[in-house]
Amino acid sequence: MATHIPTTGMEHHPDIVELRERYERVTSTPRAQGVEALAVLAGLFLAASPWIVGFTAFSTLTVTCLIVGLAYTALMAGYGSAYERTHARAWAAAALGVWTIISPWVVSGSVAHGKNIVTCVIAGAVMFLLGLAAISMATMTSNGASMRRGRAGRAKG
Repeated sequence: MATHIPTTGMEHHPDIVELRERYERVTSTPRAQGVEALAVLAGLFLAASPWIVGFTAFSTLTVTCLIVGLAYTALMAGYGSAYERTHARAWAAAALGVWTIISPWVVSGSVAHGKNIVTCVIAGAVMFLLGLAAISMATMTSNGASMRRGRAGRAKG
């Protein structure tokens, strides 16, 4: 005997509708738009940094910066348009920032030189901080909505 599972239940639940509306309000704030714009710029800078700063001779670090920069840009570019589903993206973006900081010392070859280190450390720190800013907005939003309803993160039941 087959059971019937309703298909239109949860997406129309008042709590979910309220959270979506709140997420939309948060992503339209200047802070959220600024974080997203700066994150895209930081990722694009990292991707282009070997050519801007001039360390293309270090091929492993050049490829690393290009791939990580484009990945970071892709993660954070969609942050504002799908805010409620992108909290994990912000964590991944922060992790890419940490990777960027340590990359001159851990990629193969002898690539840890002055301008490479400075570029990766500064770009990685900016990327990490922007990832944390995105995480904090998602955390404040979800905690704020729970606090307003008096649940403060407790399971409903």
